[in-house]
Amino acid sequence: MADAPDIRDDAKRLIDQLPAGAGWDDLAYEVYVRQAIEQGVADADSGRTVDHETALARVRARIRRPA
Repeated sequence: MADAPDIRDDAKRLIDQLPAGAGWDDLAYEVYVRQAIEQGVADADSGRTVDHETALARVRARIRRPA
């Protein structure tokens, strides 16, 4: 894990932004959202995206909803 980014400062800021009374579930959710956003940005930067119509067609195929 020597190549892993040092996230301590970001983690401290994230915790400091939580409202008073926040619990572990709140923290876990914020970490999840942060990771999901970072992965999405990395995917977009690497060209791993699809256009809107393709995405919509995939969703419709999954829920078997007609166009």
